[in-house]
Amino acid sequence: MGKSTIMIQARTGSTRLPKKVLSKIEEKPLIWHVINRMKRVHGIKQIVLVTTRKKEDEILIRIANKTNILSFTGDTYDVLNRYYQCASKFDADPIIRITGDCPLIDYSLVENMLKFYNHNDFDYVSNTLFPTFPDGLDVEIFSFKTLSKMAKNARMKSEREHVTSYILNHPKQFKTLNFKNKTNLANYRWTVDTYEDLKFVRKIYSEMRPRKIFVMNSIMKVISKNPKILDLNSGFMRNEGYLKSLKNDKKNF
Repeated sequence: MGKSTIMIQARTGSTRLPKKVLSKIEEKPLIWHVINRMKRVHGIKQIVLVTTRKKEDEILIRIANKTNILSFTGDTYDVLNRYYQCASKFDADPIIRITGDCPLIDYSLVENMLKFYNHNDFDYVSNTLFPTFPDGLDVEIFSFKTLSKMAKNARMKSEREHVTSYILNHPKQFKTLNFKNKTNLANYRWTVDTYEDLKFVRKIYSEMRPRKIFVMNSIMKVISKNPKILDLNSGFMRNEGYLKSLKNDKKNF
């Protein structure tokens, strides 16, 4: 039996908003908030920040050390292999995949999904197959066996860069479940890919002061009182990075 492990994927080399994971929100780096929120999840054994071997990402290792979580460095572009090597090293099973650009990630959602995964027989449980939660509350949970299968068989560049896209391309090979929200909130954008996204998140945090950890329903209450907040980052496409990768799949990895 492995260790229930949250793997937070992060790097500083983002193109649309350089060093976004280091952007300050309430005087703390964005990635600090992601880590801090994940520390509230019950039922996990360890948290690992998974980044690249690039010198520019050494600062993320230092942040991991300061926040008393584990860290792992691996291949820059073959993120799937980075995950596989990390999971192998830390005996991670199941793996809870969180991306480092989601400073509003809901710890209670992660906890509920992990409970569901642990009490059912699925290779992959996610709220992203048919999104009903805001973009930025993405959670994926899968076994080490599933990760090994992806790492062994994935060939396309997009399948290596975007860890779980092999499952999307070969759904019949896996037993999957889409974790749904009672209300479809998929049109809300709470991730950080642009400066406009960062302004939105900063506004939410400022409205929630002094609390730094709060859940989805609390954010929805803030938005319902002041819906104009949504104008701060409207007009951006969900999963833009993944769609861009698909265009580059002309060559095999």
